[in-house]
Amino acid sequence: MSLSVARSELILGGQKSGKSRRAEALAAAWLAASPKHSALLIATAEAHDEEMRARIARHQSDRAARVPRLQTWEEPRDLAAALEKHGAAETLIVVDCLTLWLTHWLFGQDENLKQKEALAHGWQAQAALFFEVLAKTPGPVALVGNEIGLGVIPLGSQVRAFVDALGLVNQQAAQVCDRVTLMAAGLPLTLKEVP
Repeated sequence: MSLSVARSELILGGQKSGKSRRAEALAAAWLAASPKHSALLIATAEAHDEEMRARIARHQSDRAARVPRLQTWEEPRDLAAALEKHGAAETLIVVDCLTLWLTHWLFGQDENLKQKEALAHGWQAQAALFFEVLAKTPGPVALVGNEIGLGVIPLGSQVRAFVDALGLVNQQAAQVCDRVTLMAAGLPLTLKEVP
């Protein structure tokens, strides 16, 4: 069975649910459809410790083995600018992931309190700009994000605020994307499909 590529798709799920693998499969299907097609992964992860550096290196190696023509561009914060720069009719863009992107905005590393407060207030404007640019991007886009609101209510106001913010970002993405897929145990469940 061949995988169809939507104009825009939000892929949600828990950790190790198969979200990134689905995005890679979409990129592979897009690349196989035409020699003129290209695919780019916009990675939002940053390596702040040795474990994360090793994790990123492993993901890069595995991704290169599975989808050799999928290029990577690292952009932890300015997704709107990255989409504007790289969006093209013949290019499928994968954004992996919205959750880490929001984390950078709400929990900036090594920044003073004033900068952190400014970032915490700036994410709504960045999200609005990102979704505006997403609607104008000429080629297909696959967004990867975590669905973390299915567990217990987290302790601590900062964590609850993050879960709330991510829920809002996921709702905004689901509203503008043509397809929304929930991944569980490596299996896709289509939540929304615009014909």
